[in-house]
Amino acid sequence: MELDDTICYCFHISKRKIFNFLRIHQPRRASQLSECGGAGTGCGWCVPFLKRYFEAANNPESADDSLTPAEYAQQRGQYIKAGKGIPAPGAIPPPK
Repeated sequence: MELDDTICYCFHISKRKIFNFLRIHQPRRASQLSECGGAGTGCGWCVPFLKRYFEAANNPESADDSLTPAEYAQQRGQYIKAGKGIPAPGAIPPPK
């Protein structure tokens, strides 16, 4: 995934915004990424990705993003349909 691709569909947060937050605020724990516009506090789908980005904070290109944006969105849709999370109001809806 590219820097301008959406990571948190519930709160419309891009990978670039997450890495800028990491660079500027230097959170001590991955959970502090929730302070970046609420990332990870909606349906929960992006939490594993946020943890991965936290670990790769010093090198954004090293974060393993083998998924395309379409695959990422599709898998989020499956996650929600399986009842594992409820999107926040105003979230980007899952693909049909």
